[in-house]
Amino acid sequence: MNARSRKIATATAGACVLTLSAAVPAAADGSAQEDGKASVSVFHGVPGLTVDVFANGRELIPDFEPGTLTEPQSLDPGTYDIEVFADGQGPDGDPAIQKSVEVPAGANATLAAHLDAQGDPTLTAFVNDTFEVPAGQSRLTVRHVAAAPAVDVRAGGKPVIEDLTNPNEKSLEVPAGTVNADVVLAGTSTVAIGPADLDLAEGTGTIVYAWGSAEDDNLALKTQTISGMDSAPNGVDAGGNGAMASANESATAWLAWGATGAVAVAGLLAARRRYTRSG
Repeated sequence: MNARSRKIATATAGACVLTLSAAVPAAADGSAQEDGKASVSVFHGVPGLTVDVFANGRELIPDFEPGTLTEPQSLDPGTYDIEVFADGQGPDGDPAIQKSVEVPAGANATLAAHLDAQGDPTLTAFVNDTFEVPAGQSRLTVRHVAAAPAVDVRAGGKPVIEDLTNPNEKSLEVPAGTVNADVVLAGTSTVAIGPADLDLAEGTGTIVYAWGSAEDDNLALKTQTISGMDSAPNGVDAGGNGAMASANESATAWLAWGATGAVAVAGLLAARRRYTRSG
């Protein structure tokens, strides 16, 4: 983080339990997570804030950087004790954040650490829609997680999603194919993000996160792909260019960190870190 342009105020720790009880969608065949486990990804959308994440006393995610979307991990249901330290400050210092995270069986969700409309870090748990899409179709979901006013999303220059506000989402089913999309201020033609080409593959869901800060001129897009809509769903980090990877490849890196890895960083969103321009 650039100390000249950012200042992080003292964070506060809460004794609450963050639960994803609402984030338990059924799979396309009606049998969400047949093994009883949860599938969770975490998106770090707080600009300029790098952290180290500990769970049950173990460092799980060092140097977790903004703009990173973790790959999906199957997790045993349960409650996890999370500690989040400023980068390089743990484990001997006082954690900025201490939270318990409860993950229920069958959840398919993405936890987003992001800025609210006023620029304060916050936490939003999104349910990932895993229902089938019709033949020849693809599902496009846009999630507004940026410190920015209401926006419209255009495809081929025409609005397809209008007046979307933080921290909401809107979805629609569209013909599969590649579309050129951008994000504009609601009701105007003023481009805030993009344009960018989105590969909307048949039978998949593409989730687009609009994140960052309009004031700091760092608005950006991040994409996530939910594949296998006509079978067991798997969330895949598509990266900034929308490229897709297989679910097996996606899970590999997280296995090294253990079952708590994907939910550990959820605690970062509960902190009330603020950042402002200085100088």
